[in-house]
Amino acid sequence: MATVADTLGGASPSRDDARRRATRPLEALNFFMADMQAGIGPFLGVFLQQRGWTAGPIGSVMTAGGVAGMLMTVPAGAFIDHTEKKRLVVIVTGICTVMASFLILFSQAGWVVTVSQVATAIAGAAIGPAVTGMTLGIVRQKGFNAQNGRNQAWNHAGNMVGAGLSGYLGWRFGMPAIFYLAAAFGVLAITSVLMIPEKAIDHRAARGLEKGDDDGADAGQAEGFRALLRNKPMLVLAAALACFHLGNGAMLPLYGLAVVGAGKGNAAIFTAETVVVAQAVMIVAALVATRMSAGRGYWLVLLISFAALPVRGALAGTFIEHWGVWPVQALDGIGAGLQSVAVPGLVACLLNGTGRVNVGQGAVMTVQGVGASLSPAIGGWLAQELGYHVAFYILGSFALISVALWVVFAGVVREACATAQA
Repeated sequence: MATVADTLGGASPSRDDARRRATRPLEALNFFMADMQAGIGPFLGVFLQQRGWTAGPIGSVMTAGGVAGMLMTVPAGAFIDHTEKKRLVVIVTGICTVMASFLILFSQAGWVVTVSQVATAIAGAAIGPAVTGMTLGIVRQKGFNAQNGRNQAWNHAGNMVGAGLSGYLGWRFGMPAIFYLAAAFGVLAITSVLMIPEKAIDHRAARGLEKGDDDGADAGQAEGFRALLRNKPMLVLAAALACFHLGNGAMLPLYGLAVVGAGKGNAAIFTAETVVVAQAVMIVAALVATRMSAGRGYWLVLLISFAALPVRGALAGTFIEHWGVWPVQALDGIGAGLQSVAVPGLVACLLNGTGRVNVGQGAVMTVQGVGASLSPAIGGWLAQELGYHVAFYILGSFALISVALWVVFAGVVREACATAQA
């Protein structure tokens, strides 16, 4: 039963104490879920390449997973808005992710790899909104920007450490060792989420009802799309992200295939290096984005993130060399690190008080997922037909559309982006 303090918009001392105790396990969860969630993902291309797969089919199975994840983001967001079992969602989807990755270890048949990628994508569609909802429920809208920035920094650190260990273990013991590392991180992630006190999560605040708005209407997939279509800044954001991810989605696995295929790097070590460099930069970028968005709003943060991809594509297409991983992946870290803070923060601001925050997150993710899911197939077939150099130039050019949208509609989005300053 709610206390008087809760009813009046405050929180009981026990809930305040639970919230303070929840932030550290929440950050630990973000650290360990990174490798659990990605698992074999960054290494999938070279793993399959070593077993006779070519670039086109590799891109196609990645796209199958991307499409499945895209279709599930809005239903997953609606479910997270409704459920008060957010911790259980993270546990179940984490287990499913690890099990799906192990399928590929036992069989590399086309249908097995496709099923694994689809299952992993569906689980990932639920983990992201669940952790975002938990964060919003613990720290409320006022503390979300700062806590989300810390979450993302820890998540990128987890990706970096996981990729580094994966590269070493893959080189020392073979690629199968990467699967066992993902399972170990999964156990630690589950342990972390169990350490978050259930009473620390305000489930009304977690769905954007902190203001006490009417919660009578049901949240669902249709409501998620209506909320997106009614909100002009979200429409512009979604379109810009779709174009960005159409180019960005295939860049990392394709660059690994290009360099390893040219005999200029060990498969496991080079793939790990691509992830480690990017994630190290993402840690810094996430913290910088937190400070920038608090002081100047989200518009400039997102503009810089969009502008990084064309430069990255030009460098990747010009220098397919082992050392090229440093500038190419540093730019990936800038773009992805800034967006990891700015996108969920902006959506949470835009939908604050609606009770549809996680549906809105899912709706935006769905639209940007169109680009991300198509990118591996487009990139893979471009590389196979026209060569890696041309493929990188074309992929990088897609983000020029994102930059154009963000600048042309600056008057629409600037005011919304500036709400982080409030």
